Amino acid sequence: MSTLFAYSASVQLNDHDWYFWFPLYSSACLINLTNCIKTTKLNKPIATITLWIGILLYIKVVLEDFIYEIAGFWSLDLSERVVREKIGSILVIISTILQMKAASNVQKNISNIVKYGMLILVCFSYMLPFVFFVILRGEIKL
Repeated sequence: MSTLFAYSASVQLNDHDWYFWFPLYSSACLINLTNCIKTTKLNKPIATITLWIGILLYIKVVLEDFIYEIAGFWSLDLSERVVREKIGSILVIISTILQMKAASNVQKNISNIVKYGMLILVCFSYMLPFVFFVILRGEIKL
């Protein structure tokens, strides 16, 4: 997940609202990297702030989608900017929750929810764009 978040942070630099998304994706990358390297070193304040920023940006995107009637709440149409931002913030939220759960269970065995949750999250985050852009040949609307 850290490679996906690092890539997501790098492509935010040409957006008009990069100051929202760049810190979110870069801190999510940092959380995933530090927890991957050493599970006891997760920085709880950074993880908590990232979680709350992700939740606030998710609410922002959902409200923007609802007000302007762009794509719909359950839409997975990656050609729309609000759908990509909604999925990105959901990935950050779920990933941060799973990393915080894994860091809190250092002495105990990490639960299957954390193990398989990250596996499912990685598969979803890489397969959804592949299916949309390669198989369905979707294009991004500017």
